[in-house]
Amino acid sequence: MAIIDAQVHAYEADHPSRPWAAVLTGPPSADGVEMVAAMDAIGVDGAILVSAYTMYRYDPSFALEVHADHPGRFGLVTPFDTADPAVGEKVGEWAGKDGTVGVRLLLAHGISDSAGDAGIARLLGAARQHDLPVNVYCTERHAQVAKIAGRFPDVSLVVDHMGLVQPFHPPPPEDGWAALPDLLDLAQYENVSVKISGAGTLAREPFPFADIRDPVQRITNVFGVERCMWGTDWTRAVELLSYEDGVEAFRQGDWLSDGDREALMGGNAARIYDWSPG
Repeated sequence: MAIIDAQVHAYEADHPSRPWAAVLTGPPSADGVEMVAAMDAIGVDGAILVSAYTMYRYDPSFALEVHADHPGRFGLVTPFDTADPAVGEKVGEWAGKDGTVGVRLLLAHGISDSAGDAGIARLLGAARQHDLPVNVYCTERHAQVAKIAGRFPDVSLVVDHMGLVQPFHPPPPEDGWAALPDLLDLAQYENVSVKISGAGTLAREPFPFADIRDPVQRITNVFGVERCMWGTDWTRAVELLSYEDGVEAFRQGDWLSDGDREALMGGNAARIYDWSPG
């Protein structure tokens, strides 16, 4: 079984040649060498590397460098500016680059609001043309995802982080799963899948985070395990848990069957993104 982490961000330390646009909670750097070392230490074979909007906005150059330096370890996803009239052409250019497996639509925090439906439609239309899954960062905006899913039934949509508010710092929220019913409502759209990423940050019990198991299983039961992927988003989560904890919480124990574990921790990502490590 190849283990694929469906959500990681790589970035280098802030410096004048490639300055950060803002600071994201995490280590001072998580460059390609550091990311691969962290993966190797705990037996993660590959990862979906999402270009970090917080640091680099819509510039995927660092992610492309990491991919080139570590062939076979990363599939690449980058966010696009839906307010850019040329977004369709830029998605086409991205689709032609080595290692690309998807694009990202940013709905949360009002990032895409200025573009409105027309800008989002340009991005989704281009993704459909180039057969790229669209990762949707949509914290507490599940209803908007439903409208998009209904309008673009032939585009694969991947809900990042379950669309839930996840903490950057302890303590975890008392009601971290309160919006879970809104996520489960999206299961009616067959083109929607879910990254169960960062789930450990919502745990109020210590490792192995047994209190996340019931909500995770509710997601896999309603969507079907075949539409769910595990991911850690570990750099953002370091103040709440380690990378190893984020992996082992899903790899250990009998709360998942062997088949479900293999699907969640690699098989589904390989199929949905049409990419495997190695």
